[in-house]
Amino acid sequence: MSQPGQTFTIGTRKSQLAMVQAELVRDCLAKAYPEHTFKIEGMTTVGDKVLDVALSKIGEKSVFTKELEVALEDGRVDCVVHSLKDLQTTLPPGMVLGAVLERENPQDAVVLSERSKGHTLATLPPGSVIGTSSLRRVAQLKRRYPHLVIKDVRGNLNTRLAKLDDPQGEYAAIILAVAGLVRINQGHRISHILDPEECLHAVSQGALGVECRENDAKTLALLRGLNHEPTRISTAGERAIMRTLEGGCSVPIGVHSALDNDTLKLRGLVASLDGKKVVEHEDQVVLEGDAEKKEQTATELGVRIANKLIDLGAGAILQELAH
Repeated sequence: MSQPGQTFTIGTRKSQLAMVQAELVRDCLAKAYPEHTFKIEGMTTVGDKVLDVALSKIGEKSVFTKELEVALEDGRVDCVVHSLKDLQTTLPPGMVLGAVLERENPQDAVVLSERSKGHTLATLPPGSVIGTSSLRRVAQLKRRYPHLVIKDVRGNLNTRLAKLDDPQGEYAAIILAVAGLVRINQGHRISHILDPEECLHAVSQGALGVECRENDAKTLALLRGLNHEPTRISTAGERAIMRTLEGGCSVPIGVHSALDNDTLKLRGLVASLDGKKVVEHEDQVVLEGDAEKKEQTATELGVRIANKLIDLGAGAILQELAH
């Protein structure tokens, strides 16, 4: 165990949302271990620098995490806080997920422009422009709402909201994660939360993951108490779907999970970009044993669902996207 009076450095991206999330982790650690000091180190990643290219075209699975993981490997930071949906499902050698914190609402939110208030996606006039940087959302929204025009919108949350609020702007609405809006105190901007029938959320959306070095027993021991077991189990199943399908955050894979009395229900979806080809599969499992065993069972369920999706044609859809 760590000696009293040590300083631990937490790495994070520099965006407002990333800083808020790192502060949340820091405050949890400071409350649990008042004898130690926890400081935050902000960094800029490829995903923060390249704002004029769609995420799907940058061609890097670790677009928001690579620089942070280099700092972790070099020992400049002791752990790194991620939006778990940005963290690749296979971690670099020597790195582990030290903690997964309790999940915020994992769904997507519609934020309408002032001129579109009172509408839903279904009632917006044909040709209305909807902004999102996620291929997963593009594919599902085109399927449900073919009368809308979906366009890319990049930048941090405040930048995207500013683009929506521009009176000369083209967007009738933008789609953002509920969790991000709530965490930066912009929950009041949410016009409508998309339910799973409209749009399945991203793998691990709404959850925070804290990555650390596998051989750093001190940091691992500190992080252990931050784990929220139901979130860790659910996201393990979701991440297993993505890992098996070999998809990064720029692939149209949607999921929905529900954990109730040790029964985990998990649903996965893969869609073509035009929303015309969609494969979905849902399965469930009863979880038994300790937390580690439950996480393993959830992972096995995710693998099973992914393999079924491949049987149903997901592999062909993903192969098309790769070209």
